[in-house]
Amino acid sequence: MTSFESAIDFIINLNFVWPWMIAFIPLPLLINRLIKPVSKQHSPLLAPQIVSRVESELPEEFLVEINQTRLGIPLLAWLLWISLLIAATRPVLYMDSTPFQISGKEIVLAVDLSGSMEKVDMYLEGEEVNRLVAVKDVVNDFISQRQGDRMGLVVFGTQAFLQSPLTYDLETVKALLAEAEIGMAGQNTAIGDAIGLTLKHFKENKLGTKTQSAVLILLTDGSNTAGVVNPLESAEKSQEMGLKIYTVGVGKVKNRTGLDRFLSSRSDMDVETLTQIAETTGGQFFQANDTEQLGEIYQYINELESVDHDVFSYRLRTEFYYWPLGFGFLFSMLLAWQQLRRMGA
Repeated sequence: MTSFESAIDFIINLNFVWPWMIAFIPLPLLINRLIKPVSKQHSPLLAPQIVSRVESELPEEFLVEINQTRLGIPLLAWLLWISLLIAATRPVLYMDSTPFQISGKEIVLAVDLSGSMEKVDMYLEGEEVNRLVAVKDVVNDFISQRQGDRMGLVVFGTQAFLQSPLTYDLETVKALLAEAEIGMAGQNTAIGDAIGLTLKHFKENKLGTKTQSAVLILLTDGSNTAGVVNPLESAEKSQEMGLKIYTVGVGKVKNRTGLDRFLSSRSDMDVETLTQIAETTGGQFFQANDTEQLGEIYQYINELESVDHDVFSYRLRTEFYYWPLGFGFLFSMLLAWQQLRRMGA
């Protein structure tokens, strides 16, 4: 394609956001024609200083009105005005349409950051890592596969915090997950508060209406040891609002008997409660003993919650208003220079 053909193609594809601004082109001409200049009276025989002193004593016949000659609008002023109007129309060049998928699914990830997540009993690429590192790797891939969904992130320990509200910006959700650190929400585990905070956020977004597209994926390695909300009561409220909860227990659980049962840490996984939460809301409970199994669980959830996507399209555009604005600035400088020369002459 030659440069001439490229220029023609550019002109054809150029659009204006506010083309009606061109209607203001004759405005300076109308103002110049309709509004008369202010008339001034001077004495042709006396100096202005003397006139100002004896003006009240002079008869009116000594005062003459100088006819104000109506001047045309300079060419540079016209060019300046037209440049500003072209810039105001916002000339843009649209790119090709880009497809964008919307599924209608709204998923919140709730990730446990309690002290027990620091336990090193998972393997990632042949190396031993703590539970949170393994979770970040698996969940990061899960987020990447949910294009078209709105996703949010809740982290919880002793307290629950909304790190990211529901958003289509999945890269931000992944970045916030990557920045999460063990203990930043406290050392204990507030499962009920995490569910309650998610319910509150969904209610604010849905204005209290029931929705079947809302999903909470709650990952923890412990039992509810903190917070003010009872996990089972929050599960019942979730069921009423239509929030489906998938609970994922991460880490190996040892079967304890006898004295070991009483000596075990309070952070041990409460499989019974996690199962009941999931079943109450129509979800499922999964237990992951290693990274590979954790990845399979998230892939399975991804398939369970897959939906047909509605495809929309959007068009990127490039703004060109700054070109006529630049020419307008140039014309204003030339006009000012011209006026200064005339005054000096």
